[in-house]
Amino acid sequence: MSFDPDQVQDALRKAWSSSTSSQWTTSNPAAGQCNVTSLLVHELFGGVLLKTPLPAGDHFYNRIGGKRYDFTACQFAQPIAYMDVPANRADARSGATNDQLDELRAAFQAHFTGRG
Repeated sequence: MSFDPDQVQDALRKAWSSSTSSQWTTSNPAAGQCNVTSLLVHELFGGVLLKTPLPAGDHFYNRIGGKRYDFTACQFAQPIAYMDVPANRADARSGATNDQLDELRAAFQAHFTGRG
């Protein structure tokens, strides 16, 4: 599976649902998706898991090839002051269930066109 950030973002937007985050809404589909999304991106494309502490809790995202990718930043009204604190899968898993990750994995793979 090749990493194309635009294709990844497009597939994620189609894959997010109330099954992948209890905070999901049609008006803000990225809400609450940071844990499960960062885990899936890390699983499929490698890189490093990162987090930034926010008032509502840690926000998770990825670094791939030395570049930060936050596929769920659109859930926030204000820009994030990133701290890029190294995280691990256990940190990120604290906010995502196995079922949510399984649901996102299946939906993402159904929508992702960057296979090859």
